[in-house]
Amino acid sequence: MLNVLLFAQSVANDLGGSTLQGDGATGEISLSVIELAMKGGWIMIVLAVFSVIAVYIFIERYLVISRAANSDRNFMNNIREYIHAGKLDAALALCRSNPSPNARMIEKGLARIGKPLNDINAAIENVGKLEVSKLEKGVAGLATIAGASPMLGFLGTVIGMIKAFYDMSMAGNNIDIALLSSGIYQAMITTVGGLIVGILAFIFYNILVSRIDKVVYLLEAKSTEFMDVLHEPAR
Repeated sequence: MLNVLLFAQSVANDLGGSTLQGDGATGEISLSVIELAMKGGWIMIVLAVFSVIAVYIFIERYLVISRAANSDRNFMNNIREYIHAGKLDAALALCRSNPSPNARMIEKGLARIGKPLNDINAAIENVGKLEVSKLEKGVAGLATIAGASPMLGFLGTVIGMIKAFYDMSMAGNNIDIALLSSGIYQAMITTVGGLIVGILAFIFYNILVSRIDKVVYLLEAKSTEFMDVLHEPAR
């Protein structure tokens, strides 16, 4: 373990961007995150792009899904009253004034009133599937980033080690730490970068999937409630 620490300190001392603080006996090595990332090579640029895409997808989808999950508690009560009063036009107008997936689903059911209940139920389910599909737009991209980022980091590790061994072979007997530092830094930094981006994307993905599941449950509940309204006797 001591040899590893001494090796790491020797590599850091050879970097132009590193600074030592303290007295002659002990020193504190400081190296900025950006400087470290730059030593990872082109793979870190790809990982940076992946991280920006992942954050954008998460924020954009989170806001969309949150709006879809908002449900007016009086919406179905008003729909029930309009149906029992025979005011289908008013019910349709209410649905069209409400931009939620729930309202669009109920609107399709109202447009099918007069047909067999099985047809109405099938129409509602189809609209519900379309609405869920819209909510899932881009979520697969998060899953791809979560899986690809660690593999890309591992690719950087392999490339870095190949570079280090190549430099070693070309140096002959004149091997020093500075010669190997570039490849070893690339190997280690890309691994860390790939894991960080992959873990964040994986967390983002599961948060969105969990919220989409809640919306699906809400749509199923409203669909069942609407069909129950149709089964209720007219007052």
